[in-house]
Amino acid sequence: MSTVGTATATVEVACDPQTAFEVFTRDIGAWWKRGTYYWNDAERGVAMRFEPHVGGRLVEVYDAASGEGMEIGRISTWEPGKLLVFGWRTADWPAGASTEVAVSFEATGDGTRVVVEHSGWDALPDGAGLAGGYTQGWAELLGFFGSAVR
Repeated sequence: MSTVGTATATVEVACDPQTAFEVFTRDIGAWWKRGTYYWNDAERGVAMRFEPHVGGRLVEVYDAASGEGMEIGRISTWEPGKLLVFGWRTADWPAGASTEVAVSFEATGDGTRVVVEHSGWDALPDGAGLAGGYTQGWAELLGFFGSAVR
C-alpha cells in the first residue's frame, strides 16, 4: 500500500463518456500541447500516442513517420468509455521505477466527469515531493483536454 499521496485531478466535459475516452486516447496528440513542461524531450517530441489496447504503449513520439519515440508506460486496463490505466515514467527516473495513472470516465447529468489518479510514488526516492507537482500538472493537462472536447 502506498504511503505517499495520490496526485488527483478532475475535469467535467460536455460529451458522453465514450466520446471523452476517445478524445483522451485517440486525440492525445492534439490536446497534449507541444512545447510545454510535460515532455521528456520537448525539442524532439512531435506528439503523444496511445496504442489502443491492453499491453499497448503510451509513447512520446519523436519520429512522426514511424510513430516511435520514448515509451512512457504500458496500458494495463483499456475499457472505452469507462477506465484507462497505464504505467508512467519519465526519462530522468531511476531504471525500473514506474508509477500508475488511472483515468476514469463517469457520466454526469450534462456530460462526463474525467478523473486522473496518479499513484505509486513510493517507487521513487522523492515521490512525496513529486506527487504534489503532478497534481498541478494533471490539472493543467486536463484543462488542455477539456478545451479539445469543446
